[in-house]
Amino acid sequence: MAALKAAGYRQARKREKSKRLDELVELTHYTRRHARRLLSQHGQSVWVKRQTRVVGDAKQRSQRVRARIYDEKVLLVLIEIWKMMDYICGKRLQPALAEIVTVLERHHELSCARETRAKLLKISAATIDRLLRPERRKYELRSRSRTRPGTLLKHQIPIRTFSDWDEQRPGFAEIDLVGHDGGHAVGDYCQTLDLTDIATTWTETAGVKNKAQVWVFAALKS
Repeated sequence: MAALKAAGYRQARKREKSKRLDELVELTHYTRRHARRLLSQHGQSVWVKRQTRVVGDAKQRSQRVRARIYDEKVLLVLIEIWKMMDYICGKRLQPALAEIVTVLERHHELSCARETRAKLLKISAATIDRLLRPERRKYELRSRSRTRPGTLLKHQIPIRTFSDWDEQRPGFAEIDLVGHDGGHAVGDYCQTLDLTDIATTWTETAGVKNKAQVWVFAALKS
């Protein structure tokens, strides 16, 4: 819409310019000053600090670039303290951060510039969690279960139970295999067959060579 209003704006008469400007402000809720700048600079070369040539485009909205407050130096110190504190969340780390920094400096366990220290003391819990998010992902535990739900056999093979499912009574259990692949699921590796009674939470486990039927069935019978 701004691009349509901008076409021929600079060549238009004063009354026509004012009309286009009013319409653009009403449609976009831009300030009148910003709208006038968009219309007048559309398609025009603008030099920024006599170094950068920019062609005005009324279709693009200018984005405010926020200056980065917490730089790499702050992040490195924050990660170091976070590991010392056993990877706690930002809500628990932030209230104690000032005391932690003071104690670590006193015992020569931490050394950072004055500017970095000042930034650490005013950082918020939400910012701590945001800065540590990429680092936290490196330590997230991933599921070791290799069983995936499938619907093909479920619809083709009729399943009959001898009684209705009742989670309040002992005897109704869930069974699963847990893989011990060390994070590299290639080839054969040991599995743990895990059976848990829903009502009593009683759990029985048995080790099997792999997911082959012969080993799983033998473990169930034992």
